[in-house]
Amino acid sequence: MSIQRTSFYVLLALVTIAFIWLLIPYYSAVFWAVILAIIFFPVHKRLEHLSGGRRRIAALLTVLMCICLVIVPAMIILGSLIQEGTSLYQRISSNEIDLNGYLVRIQNALPAFIENWLTSLKLGGFSELGANISSGVVQASRSIGGSVLSFGQNTLQFFISFGIMLYLLFFLFRDGADLSGKIRHAIPLSDDYTRQFLDKFSAVVRATVKGNIIIAIVQGTIGGVAFWALGVEAALLWGVTMTFLSMLPAIGAALVWGPAAIWLVLVGAWLKAAILVLIGIFVIGLIDNLLRPPLVGKGTRLPDYVVLISTVGGISLFGINGFVIGPLIAALFIAAWSIFAEQRNAERSKSKVLSEDSSASRHFKAGRE
Repeated sequence: MSIQRTSFYVLLALVTIAFIWLLIPYYSAVFWAVILAIIFFPVHKRLEHLSGGRRRIAALLTVLMCICLVIVPAMIILGSLIQEGTSLYQRISSNEIDLNGYLVRIQNALPAFIENWLTSLKLGGFSELGANISSGVVQASRSIGGSVLSFGQNTLQFFISFGIMLYLLFFLFRDGADLSGKIRHAIPLSDDYTRQFLDKFSAVVRATVKGNIIIAIVQGTIGGVAFWALGVEAALLWGVTMTFLSMLPAIGAALVWGPAAIWLVLVGAWLKAAILVLIGIFVIGLIDNLLRPPLVGKGTRLPDYVVLISTVGGISLFGINGFVIGPLIAALFIAAWSIFAEQRNAERSKSKVLSEDSSASRHFKAGRE
């Protein structure tokens, strides 16, 4: 029996690894289907109740809601971003945007001691530094153009992944409750451990991911509108960049509007720089403090340093999906260890009570004797 059981476990591990290997080409589609299902599942349950328990209709309505609220706006922004990135690349390539002229204006605005300081650091002075910056911007613009071309060539792959995500999302809504029950029974843990782990993980995922994404979108939108109003080039591109970087707590948005304000100062636009700094500090900077408590809550909020480290680590491992995968892994880690700590405390409390009862019983018997 032990040989048969061991063989079954080996077979179970092999087929599981093989199935995961099959999903790897479309892991992004599966991943985002699961995330959307977790976030919108309470809405689905409400629609299922309103539709009289018709799970198919409720699942279809919830998928349509996800398309209208999340996917369509994301596609519009992506299309505009590709258009603006292509336009920026073409304008830089055709020298319509005179980078050297901007650098000369900055050099004339800088005091002499900065030029001497750059020379003392063996950076070759501002002229050589400016040439390196100009070369870096050109290479970055070429990278953007190459990414746009690559996206155009992989359009079929994108729509296949998109279709898989919507198809899977429908069944996750329709059969999510049954699937969750099967997963609970299949996990080789006690029912109490499994229930606590899945419930807490779902709560942390729903609150953290939803809160971080909404906060990042609001901050990126405000930053993009501010850039557009102040006449900054490629405002949409910088707004989207700010949206992604805003998922890094405390410093994320400042990594975009801070250098932009410095740039405006160096080109002599003092008033625009002052307005951007005020917006960055008193509007964008306060969004996190105002929105995070009601969206995330204190009980399920990840510490800022955990979000920062897990997000950077997720990006390095998983690319753009790492903005979400990193904090999710951190949430899973914290949920598991929190349950373990709670169980340890419960065992210690139980052991202490049993010890006190045993001690009291011994004293009682000694008194009777």
